[in-house]
Amino acid sequence: MIDKLELLLALAKERHFGRAAEACGVTQPTMSTSLKQLEEILGVMLVQRGSRFQGFTPEGERTLDWARRIVGDARAMRQEINTLKDGLSGEIAIAAIPTALGMVASLTTPFRARHPNVRFRIVSCTSIAVLGLLENLEVDAGLTYLENEPLGKVRSIPLYNESYRLLTAPDGMFGDREQVTWKEVGQVPLCLLTPDMQNRRIIDRALKTAGAEATPTLTSNSIIVLYTHVKTGRWASVMPARLAQTLGLSDAVRTIPIVDPTVTYSVGLVVPQRDPLTPLIAALAQTAREVAPTLEP
Repeated sequence: MIDKLELLLALAKERHFGRAAEACGVTQPTMSTSLKQLEEILGVMLVQRGSRFQGFTPEGERTLDWARRIVGDARAMRQEINTLKDGLSGEIAIAAIPTALGMVASLTTPFRARHPNVRFRIVSCTSIAVLGLLENLEVDAGLTYLENEPLGKVRSIPLYNESYRLLTAPDGMFGDREQVTWKEVGQVPLCLLTPDMQNRRIIDRALKTAGAEATPTLTSNSIIVLYTHVKTGRWASVMPARLAQTLGLSDAVRTIPIVDPTVTYSVGLVVPQRDPLTPLIAALAQTAREVAPTLEP
């Protein structure tokens, strides 16, 4: 049964029979047979079939919810037994929003000092994708905003509060100021993250509240692209203060607090709403709780 539920989860991820079969290391006929057997066991149709994948039936969507729970518990059981035998080992996959990537090392470094047999895999994606990957068991934890948009069924551990700075050259617009308002920021040609990123939506909302709007001259889904442009001293951007500090901008760039209003958002670790957590994720959550006080400004 578990292997059939794993195939169902793969289909939910890939939305394509051939790619799902390939991801699971089976042939497409084997996958189709296994899914039909699962439908026979449950007595309902799970997948809307045609010449290509068309989606899940209502019963299939509900079965997916159970599959995530059952497969997650089975993986947790195997991991806990292995931990009792060999200690903490294996891989932790973390999905992080771009603005939190600079903080990942604050978690992984103290964790690995305590558990040297654990490996990490870090992926960068939007806040929506973080939650989707977590729900579908494709990652073990996420770093994302905790209060701006619905999180769903997860446990959250606050790590730090994100505030915002205008990054510009000393001779750039408002470059000689000690602080600027959001309305003034709306007058600056900026390079910003793309609109699908929650950080960009936060910036757009803050500007709109101040009666302004963003006028980006460059957009990207990569913080590195923004960073390299700002570092030339010829581009401006809005970035979280902690991220700017982590990136280590050059002397050619000033980081100026943005006020009126002062905007802050909580960023933290999110893990599955499961009891008990797997040993690896429980240890990661504990590390996050220990690290959080050190991340306060």
